[in-house]
Amino acid sequence: MSKKIIAFDLDDTLAPSKSHFDPQMVALFDRLLAVYDVCVISGARFELFQRQFLSQITTEPDSLARLHLMPTSGTRYYTHVDGEWQMQYAEDFTPDEKVKIIQALEEGLKESGLEEATTYGEIIEDRDSQITMSALGQDIVAQLGDEGVRIKKAWDPNRTKKSKIRDLVQPKIPEFNVNAAGATSIDVTRPGVNKAYGIGRLIEMTGVKKSEILFMGDSIVPGGNDYPVEEMGVDCISVRNWRDTAYAIEGILGVTE
Repeated sequence: MSKKIIAFDLDDTLAPSKSHFDPQMVALFDRLLAVYDVCVISGARFELFQRQFLSQITTEPDSLARLHLMPTSGTRYYTHVDGEWQMQYAEDFTPDEKVKIIQALEEGLKESGLEEATTYGEIIEDRDSQITMSALGQDIVAQLGDEGVRIKKAWDPNRTKKSKIRDLVQPKIPEFNVNAAGATSIDVTRPGVNKAYGIGRLIEMTGVKKSEILFMGDSIVPGGNDYPVEEMGVDCISVRNWRDTAYAIEGILGVTE
């Protein structure tokens, strides 16, 4: 295969939302890292990467050196150097920008009429280079486990709720990008920042060609937060869940190993 980097979304692509990798995925991911450079790009912050899968996968230095981590939609970039994860760049908001964004998200949610009576953890999370609002709370999966994953998936299956909130928030902060992201999330970033931006920075940092990247995601549809990667011309595989991804990885390894 002519690809040099296999890139993935995280939630509902490599694992259920904010959940650990299945043991089958751990084994496949480790095998893939032995052959290819691998990138994980997600709206989540780096600390969630650590909890969700870095604690499970291989600790073999040569494999980790091939792993590229791009949390908060690629506004941060980490590589494994000298035995530790080192941040190569970060594009953080200023304190005043954060205040303005958080206020807009709070107002938009209230105006939407979609505030939930029961939430789990903070609704709005400051991820430094991205501000994320999760309508059911940031900790629903941590507190409820598989039931939390089920509730998240059922909250907005047609993306109408997230779209309504986004459309109310965007005019309040036109200088920023407001994106209907995960199952219950609205992400705010600087203009032009999405997963295509992150993949573009990956190309810049590694020197690979766009044609040498393969991307897998569960939201490669118009309006989905993985769709910009396909729009930029990167070859993509659309998946529904981690099991689809596991099947695709097995196919890649079957023609490589």
